[in-house]
Amino acid sequence: MMGKVFLVGAGPGDPELLTVKALRLLQSADAVLHDELVAPGILRHVNPGAWVKNVGKRCGSKRVTQEEINFLMVSLAAAGQQVVRLKGGDPLIFGRAREEITALRRARIPFEIVPGISAALGAAAALQTPFTARRGPAAVVLLTGHRENDERSDWRELARSGATLVLYMPGRNYGEISRRLRRAGMDGQTPCAIVSRATTPGERVHVTTVAELAAAPVLEAPALLIVGEVVRQAAGHLSFASLPPNSALQFHAESLRKEVTP
Repeated sequence: MMGKVFLVGAGPGDPELLTVKALRLLQSADAVLHDELVAPGILRHVNPGAWVKNVGKRCGSKRVTQEEINFLMVSLAAAGQQVVRLKGGDPLIFGRAREEITALRRARIPFEIVPGISAALGAAAALQTPFTARRGPAAVVLLTGHRENDERSDWRELARSGATLVLYMPGRNYGEISRRLRRAGMDGQTPCAIVSRATTPGERVHVTTVAELAAAPVLEAPALLIVGEVVRQAAGHLSFASLPPNSALQFHAESLRKEVTP
């Protein structure tokens, strides 16, 4: 009897942010193939009798190739197993879902996609500020830092748009991202924030500006880089110690603190 594959979003990290359906599938799965950065607290909800394999990558080093992942999903489902392919955030955002969906369709394996809370929304929650506003940014653009050296990707239109930019997987070369944003015409005093391990106990936020981004610390993965005026709004309630000294953002944050301090 044919099994089925579920491409499941694990959310940004907090196990309580799993959907009810994702939790039910993890508890009943015969096999779970999970990404490297899925939080341990989420994996504790997996059926104790399930076969669990880490198929993710860390710092560019792959444990398993994409072809091997496709083979495992197809083989396990063809053997009658209920397979959960567990991905951080939402499975359809920078999650290599297209390759996996194509492989499943070619093999005529039944599959279902179970959305999850995107890491970008976890970062917005960490900043405690919306990415869009009625009198502010009207759009959010999701990008991947893996293409930061791809000259075909032109950020000039993005810089002019005023949209909030969310860079997934920014890597360690913040200086190159800063240079690309400046070359695209973005003001160096545009605020930005690195959000690491959003929604987990290890969550960290570092606030800086585009001009000073190169000096930012490399925080633990998974991390996202948020660029735009929404970060300036968030600076009033974030840790002032993390703000660059004598910057426009520091001045704004200190002004906000004086306004709200009795």
